[in-house]
Amino acid sequence: MKTHLRKLVALAGICVCALAQASQGTTPELKVSPAHAWVDASHMMLLDAARAGSRIVAVGEHGLVLFSDDKGKTYKQASVVPISSTLTSVYFSDASHGWGVGQWGAIIATQDGGKTWRIQRADTSTDRPLFSVYFTDPLHGWAVGLWSLMLQTSDGGAHWSPVTLPPPPGSTKADRNLFRIFGAADGTLYVAAEQGLVLRSRDHGTTWEYRKTGGKGSLWAGAVASDGTVLVGGLLGHLYESHDGGDTWAAVETRTSSSITDLAVTGDRVVGVGLDGLMLSGTANSQDFDAKHREDRRPLTAIISLAGSNATVLFAKDGVVSGD
Repeated sequence: MKTHLRKLVALAGICVCALAQASQGTTPELKVSPAHAWVDASHMMLLDAARAGSRIVAVGEHGLVLFSDDKGKTYKQASVVPISSTLTSVYFSDASHGWGVGQWGAIIATQDGGKTWRIQRADTSTDRPLFSVYFTDPLHGWAVGLWSLMLQTSDGGAHWSPVTLPPPPGSTKADRNLFRIFGAADGTLYVAAEQGLVLRSRDHGTTWEYRKTGGKGSLWAGAVASDGTVLVGGLLGHLYESHDGGDTWAAVETRTSSSITDLAVTGDRVVGVGLDGLMLSGTANSQDFDAKHREDRRPLTAIISLAGSNATVLFAKDGVVSGD
């Protein structure tokens, strides 16, 4: 549980009182009740965002779900969200079907582009959070989280079943935290994990293997460019790329020590965000990336690239951020 809270602190600055509770072995109780409706939720903590067709959907604290139909200029709060615990990740397989995951292993789903949601899973017995969710189509998906927790579904989330992972190299049990699951056009699945590890599946999630990037820190972000280049990034600005489907990895120079929290690609263009207002940009075959920091130094948590342009929409610990 301490590892989970450290990760959320790094991403979004969880308050001191939450850390105090963790040190005493307590966690906030799961609230299986609808998310509160706020007059203006655009300044609340947001942890992830995704595109649902042309719509942008973002998720965050207290079951918050926001969506925008004007490229991030204005937002509305989802009218029905049946859970009020923190949501850490969101993914859409198409313009209508989406899933959100978070604290207490909760999984919620939508069939109307994020306007209304329903619960598919929640474990009230223990707070073993999910950090990321990914679907290859409206039926087949995976969710990953704390201590090698991985769930899979083949019916759109009507049923979720645990996946037993092998232990990582040098260990006797699978106990690594899994932070970001994503996929390539050829069907290969990747999971950015802690201790510089990436899990890979080349058989649609049936079996998994660990690949070493050469780093030792946690990897919180991952993406695949149009040419098949796989990128993962995380702690202290470390960024790695693979040109052979994850067999081998090379470090990419970022010239920053600010942690990377999200990556996004449009064709071969790669952009990223991180703590201290970090903004990254480069191309899939770059050996180094351009790094700059926003003057406001806001801790950025997610980035959306808008189709057909270099424009982006940003999100942070304190809500929606003007795009760069």
